[in-house]
Amino acid sequence: MIERIYILESVDPVIFYGVNNVNMQLIKTLFPKLRIVARGNVMKVIGDEDESELFLKKIREVEKYCEEFNSLSEDIILDIVKGKAPVITKQENLIIHGMNGKPIVARSENQQKLVKAFADNDLVFATGPAGTGKTFVAIALAVKALKNKEIRKIILSRPAVEAGEKLGFLPGEMKDKLDPYLQPLYDALQDMIPGAKLKEYMENNVTQIAPLAFMRGRTLNDAVIILDEAQNTTTHQIKMFLTRLGMNAKMVITGDVTQIDLPATTTSGLVQAMHILKGVKGIGKVEFEKKDIVRHKLVQRIVEAYDKYDSKQKAENIDKKKEKTIQTSKE
Repeated sequence: MIERIYILESVDPVIFYGVNNVNMQLIKTLFPKLRIVARGNVMKVIGDEDESELFLKKIREVEKYCEEFNSLSEDIILDIVKGKAPVITKQENLIIHGMNGKPIVARSENQQKLVKAFADNDLVFATGPAGTGKTFVAIALAVKALKNKEIRKIILSRPAVEAGEKLGFLPGEMKDKLDPYLQPLYDALQDMIPGAKLKEYMENNVTQIAPLAFMRGRTLNDAVIILDEAQNTTTHQIKMFLTRLGMNAKMVITGDVTQIDLPATTTSGLVQAMHILKGVKGIGKVEFEKKDIVRHKLVQRIVEAYDKYDSKQKAENIDKKKEKTIQTSKE
C-alpha cells in the first residue's frame, strides 16, 4: 500500500469534480481498489502501486481534457478511463473553449484576419465600431497563448479618460478605482476562464491591470498586452505604451476612431500611431466594419443611423458655411 498525492494545477476543481461531486464519485467507482480523498485541488490516493500509477495516468488525461474544453462530463471520464478517444466535434475557426465548453470562434472575416495577424505579428492594431468583437477576440487569443504556455501573463490596459482628479475619489486601492473602467475586459475573461482560476490568476499577477500612468519604466516580457479603447490615449501615452513591448511578447491595440472622447484640441494617440507606423514590418492592422458587428442586430442599425446623422450634420454645416461665405462676399 502506498500513498500518492495529485494536485490539479490547470483546472477549476468545481468543474473537475462536477455538480455535487458526481464526477469524483464516478472516478472512485471506476477505481474500487483505491481509497481516494479529494479536497480543493489536492487528491490523495492510497492503494496498490500499479493501480495508483494507472489512476494518476488517467487523471492527467482527464485534467488535460478539462483544461482544454473548460467542461467535464461523466461520459468523457468513462471514455478516457476505458481508453477510448472522446468524440470531439471539430469547430471551424475555433480559438478556445470558454465557460461550460462553449466554443469561442472567429465569427466574421475580419475576426479571422485578426487571428492571423496575431499569429504573424508581434503588434496588431484592430480598429472599428462597437460590437465587432475586436477586444473579445484579442482576449481569447491571449487566453489561448496562456493556456498553451506560450506566455506567462496577460496584461490589460484601458485609458480612464473621464478619471483625472475624479479617480482619486473612488473608494479602495488602485485596482478598485480602475475596475469600473476595466470591467468590459473582466467580462470577457470571465467568459473564458473559470472563476476560481481567474481569481488565482489575479492574485498571482498572471492577469494584471496596468494603468497607462504606471506603465512607464516597465519592460513587458513573456506576455500578451492588450490596450483597449486606444482612441482615447494621447500621443505621448501611446508612444510610451508601445515601447513597453519586451521579449517573447505580443501587443494588441484596439479602438474606434469614431468615438474619441478626448478634448477637441487633443490629438488621438491611436490615429497618430497608425499613421506613423504604417508599413512598419512586424506590425499588423485589421479594420473592422459595421458588417462585422456581432452583438444584438439593433446595434448595427444604431451605428448606421448615427453614421447617417453625422453625415447629414456635416453636409448641413458645409452648406451653412457656403451660404455665410456668399453673404459675406455680397456685403
